[in-house]
Amino acid sequence: MKVFVVEDESLVAMQLEDMLDDLGCDVVATAMRVSGAHRLIDSGIEIDVAILDVNIGGETVYAVAERMREAGIPIVFATGYGRGGVEERWHDCPILQKPYTIQQIESSIDTVLR
Repeated sequence: MKVFVVEDESLVAMQLEDMLDDLGCDVVATAMRVSGAHRLIDSGIEIDVAILDVNIGGETVYAVAERMREAGIPIVFATGYGRGGVEERWHDCPILQKPYTIQQIESSIDTVLR
């Protein structure tokens, strides 16, 4: 499972990467800025699922999410604000509320892959 992570907080990103590794996933790339996420997508990385923090350095991640959706890549959002922190048009995607557990990550990935 190739996972693309967009998360602007280093510690949170490292913890998420560790949990994904424990689940047997391959984190193919982690972006800490929206512009960096676009560059990584443009580079042609292979992605099976994306886990996107909603607020990246004061900028929303929705432009990245649009690209994922257009490419048919399943999306899981992560936010400290829960469902209320995600625009309604994205409520069909699983939403991980920070802090989340490895079980919640696994469940969210399973949900988007069904």
